[in-house]
Formats: sequence, C-alpha cells, structure tokens
Amino acid sequence: MKNIRFLFPILLLLALTGIQSKCYAQNTPVLYFCEKYGDDGEIGVSDRFTTGYLTVMVKSSTALGLTDCHIQLDRYIESSGQFEFYKKFDYKIDPDSKYVFFAKNEDSDMSFEKPGIYRVYLLDKKDNTVASALVQIIEK
Repeated sequence: MKNIRFLFPILLLLALTGIQSKCYAQNTPVLYFCEKYGDDGEIGVSDRFTTGYLTVMVKSSTALGLTDCHIQLDRYIESSGQFEFYKKFDYKIDPDSKYVFFAKNEDSDMSFEKPGIYRVYLLDKKDNTVASALVQIIEK
C-alpha cells in the first residue's frame, strides 16, 4: 500500500504535464490510397483493396517542393519477413503542389497483380522518402 501512495504524486505530475503539452496530428505529408480520383474527387479511400489498379494520394499542409518524384512499391515476403522491391514509377509534378494523386498513365501502370502487403513510398529525385504508407492487396 505504501508503494501505491508513493507512485500517486508521480502519476499525478505526469498527467498534469501531459495535459499542457501541444499535440499535432501530422506535420509531414500524408500518403494514402483510393480506387480512383475523378471529377468528384477521391473514390473508395481505404488501406485494403483487391488486385488491380490503385491511385496513390499525397496531401500536405505545405508545398511539397518536388518536380521529379517516384512512387516505389515494396512487397512484404512472408518467408523472409522482409520487404523487397516490387516496382517504381516516375512522375513530374508542380513544386507548389500540396495535394497530388498518382495513378495509371502512359508511363506507369500502378497495378498490384499479387495479393500481399505493400509499403508504398513517395520519393524525391534523390530517392529520399517524402511520405510512405502500407496497403494490403487481397485476391478478387
């Protein structure tokens, strides 16, 4: 019982200092996925899709500052317990962009043919990570 009385002031102090701290939900670009991006905006936002084409979305509170960038897909290999390179697509965007979508075009098919878990990156021209996220692909 004496141990509990000793811990109570410490827990109270931690709780009070935690209440006064500022929390920010996101201070870096967010990468997420949707089925497609159309005239009405994002359609079918999720982190789980069936095999086929996907659209990668990136949203930021500040300009991304990118002109040449890449979307890289790494696939999780269960037998090794590691991610391995799967595909990489090149894109050109406006450096003032804060909200960008990356989809199938004449140079990239942005498709996921195999079910599994993928780590998806937005990389700058020097292959530095700007944003990343995980997506699960299941069989149709």
